[in-house]
Amino acid sequence: MKKIITFVLTTVLALSLILSLSACGSKTASLTIAVPNDTTNEARALLLLQEQGYIKLKDGAGITATVKDIAENPYNLTFKEVEAAQIPNVRQDVDFAVINSNYAISADLNPVKDALAIEGSASAYGNILAVKEGNESSDKIKALAAALASQQVADYIAEKYDGAVISVVENPGDGFDASVNYDSLAGATISVAASPTPHAEILKVAADILAQKNITLKIVEYTDYVQPNNVVESGELDANYFQHIPYLDDFNAQNGTHIVNAATIHVEPMGIYGGKQTTLDAIKK
Repeated sequence: MKKIITFVLTTVLALSLILSLSACGSKTASLTIAVPNDTTNEARALLLLQEQGYIKLKDGAGITATVKDIAENPYNLTFKEVEAAQIPNVRQDVDFAVINSNYAISADLNPVKDALAIEGSASAYGNILAVKEGNESSDKIKALAAALASQQVADYIAEKYDGAVISVVENPGDGFDASVNYDSLAGATISVAASPTPHAEILKVAADILAQKNITLKIVEYTDYVQPNNVVESGELDANYFQHIPYLDDFNAQNGTHIVNAATIHVEPMGIYGGKQTTLDAIKK
């Protein structure tokens, strides 16, 4: 009987030791990552994390994926969904933050130097000049599109943002469209909604080009992703410059709006930035 009791006690102690060692080697603490809460940008952040090997999304999860589409989370990560513009403000409260480059730049972060990881290719997310359907062929919009697609703007983007914003205009021109009757536009005002950085800054270069033809570019800044489309849909403003096509497509589908792409100008690679943590190695510890 004593031998049986001794055997049982020994077995229990051995199992306890194994479980104890196993617990010491497992990741029990959950690191928190802030991601944008708007459709397409949240998916874009999750796809970046998947590219880095930290999560795996469900098969078929694409540009509308949310945290509910995470199939595998081997590092027990916790996700905090935050309005994109506010993520830099909560960065110190989370371990990591996935931030759009325009908001990173506004927060004095350099996506090239400060991001711990950055999108390898963001070609699907080219930022566009968007207008109400039917207006894309008007002289006003063609004139603005030509100014944004100019060599002057491409040079400004390269010099100002040093890789944090990248022009995607294949053959930049002189800033003018030969099919536009600039004489008839003399004295006209073109109004455009834009996020402060980098869009409004880039538009100021376009404004200088248009001024050569006596055309005024009125730039109205917004810090959210909703009102710029609303004011274009209503006709309050002529155009907007802040978003990429996947976001616009989803916005139209969700809101019944009729806004279209008039020109694709640049991309802003999305990056993962440190908050409480300073290295991505912390995820795998």
